[in-house]
Order: sequence, then C-alpha cells, then structure tokens
Amino acid sequence: MYVLGIETSCDETAASVVENGKDVLSNVVSSSLRFHAKYGGIIPEIASRMQLETITQVTQSAIRESGISLRNIGLVSVTSSPGLIGSLLVGISFANSLALSLGIPLVELNHLHSHIYANFLGNSKARLPVIALVVSGGHTSLFYVKSFKEIEPLGETQDDACGEAFDKVAKILGLGYPGGPIIEKLAKKGNAKKIKFACSGTKNPLDFSFSGIKTAVLYYVQRHKNEMDPKLRADICASFQEAVVSVLLQKAFLACSIKRIKSIVVGGGVAANHCLRQRLSEEAKIKGISAYFPPLSFCLDNAAMVAGLGYKRR
Repeated sequence: MYVLGIETSCDETAASVVENGKDVLSNVVSSSLRFHAKYGGIIPEIASRMQLETITQVTQSAIRESGISLRNIGLVSVTSSPGLIGSLLVGISFANSLALSLGIPLVELNHLHSHIYANFLGNSKARLPVIALVVSGGHTSLFYVKSFKEIEPLGETQDDACGEAFDKVAKILGLGYPGGPIIEKLAKKGNAKKIKFACSGTKNPLDFSFSGIKTAVLYYVQRHKNEMDPKLRADICASFQEAVVSVLLQKAFLACSIKRIKSIVVGGGVAANHCLRQRLSEEAKIKGISAYFPPLSFCLDNAAMVAGLGYKRR
C-alpha cells in the first residue's frame, strides 16, 4: 500500500509517500525557519501562513518524486497533535480534503509517536518492544512501545523541553537561533568537565526538567561576563551539553531497567546531536542494550515517519 503522509506541526511543511510502512519513495520538506531566526523562536502566524502557501506544491512534489500516480495512494496520514494549532489545522484540513476527494481513508496521528516510528523506516533492525526517547525543541518524553497501537507514556518534561533549553542557552550566550547545532559545534572545542552544571530533580524519576540548568547557565554567564571569551563560551557549551546528555541517558536506561527492555530508540531533532548518539551507543553497548537512531534526515520533522506509522495504524 502507498501511504501519503502530511506533517505541519511546527515550521515545516512536509509530504512523503511510503510503501508498506517501510520504503520511502519521496520525502519533501519545506521549512520557514529562516523567517523565524531573527525573532529567536518560532512565530506561529508566520509558520501557518507559509504552510498554507506551500502545502499544495510540497505535496505535488512528493507525488511526482515518488514515481506513482495520486490515484495509487491508498491512505492519507496526517499529524493532528501536538503542535501549533494554526499549523496543524492547515495540514488536517488539506489531508481531509484530499482523502475525501480520492475516496480513501484518513488516519490522524500523534506527532511524538511518529518520531518514534522514524527508527523503523527502511532497513532498520529495530524490533518491538522498545523504550523510546523523544527529544526535540518542544518535547522531551519517554515511552514504552509494546506495539505501534500500544504506546505508554513513562515520563515527560515538567518545564522546558531539551531542544528549547539549547535554544535559550544559545540566546544567553549570544550565539543565535536555532541553538542546538551552534552549541554542539562549540562544545567540540570546549572542556565538558570545566563547569559543573546539573539538571533539576523530578518527583517522577522518569520525568525531565531543564529550566534549572538554563537558569544556572544564565547566572554563571552574569557572574563571569568580564571573562567571557571564545574559550569560556566553548567550555560553557560543552559543560551544558554534557549535563543534558547525561540526564537523558540516565533516565532512558532507568526506563529500560524498570520495564526490563533491552532496546532503546531515539527520535526528534535533538536525536541528531552527535554527542548524544555517541554516548548512548557506547553506554548501551556496555549495558547489553541495543540503541537505534533514525538517519539524520528523519530526525527533524518530516512526513515519511507520519506515512510509515499511518500504515501501521490503518
């Protein structure tokens, strides 16, 4: 079965055709990120306006690149939550209209569940059940995935999401937006042991909190503003990244222990972070746990993961 996926939860407008939940025939993504950069964050009105203007062209491109005809599509799959309300409405309305005009079913999906499925596209060796860690600009969550229709939430952020904390720390340091790639790049030049930052504790041991470490970086920068130079900025980035990655690993492995699961999959934009990928892979190997990450092209928001999961949920 050919499934058309539509993704418009944030600033991306994406469409993809996936065959039988595995083979990605096309994956087209248009981002309005450059229009948000000067504001230091996503402006919902700009995002939904751009999506309204581009969704038809993006979908046409996805169909054309897939090499199949629109009439061969057997299912439309679309992100319905969570996300920016205006952006979601663009995608849902378009997907509903298309499915109705073609006389085919429509499946609405949770955006975070789609990020989990990104690990199962193509020739992935990942097998259920798994512990899933979803880390992005808006969400940081842990799930127990027994099947693609049985996904149990285990923990979530109580304040800032992981990616959001990266963005805010980058702003504190005057590095620009988005903050994740910039901090990762500078962290490679810094000493991760130079400054001891730590994430706040949580009542539920599988929940996350990143607002405290963001504030700790702010106070540190204020105390050392007269000493700030490229080397110190790099040390701050490395030490901040080290603390964040450490808590992600600690809680992911704790979830594996609680649920007695030997596999972890990671999804979301922060899954592209090299430090996270390397450390999780190394520590998982020591613990006898299999760790999986999506290809970099499927870490950020995309419609292939939506189409793939749609096939499983049909």
